[in-house]
Amino acid sequence: MSVSLITGTPVPAVVPGAAAARGGAAGASFGDSLKGLLSSVDSSAGDANTAVSEMVTGSGDVHHAMIALQQAEMTLQLTVQIRNKLMQAYQDVMRMSV
Repeated sequence: MSVSLITGTPVPAVVPGAAAARGGAAGASFGDSLKGLLSSVDSSAGDANTAVSEMVTGSGDVHHAMIALQQAEMTLQLTVQIRNKLMQAYQDVMRMSV
């Protein structure tokens, strides 16, 4: 199942165990998923900058600019939370005794 953003850029849905069900090697790796997330953050920030520039010059709509800004902010917040969870998991693994 894929969720589409307002701009039409598809965002793959995250389903636990989906990579294992696809066969692991045939599916995207975890690193590829992170690269995709970072590229979507970059593209949403670029879309927001473009929308604000259009609004300032008068060729764009205020509503479109605000939606693009909120979308970029939400994408960045998601990325930060994923980073926080990864760091917490890494610290938990490092604290384990062998």
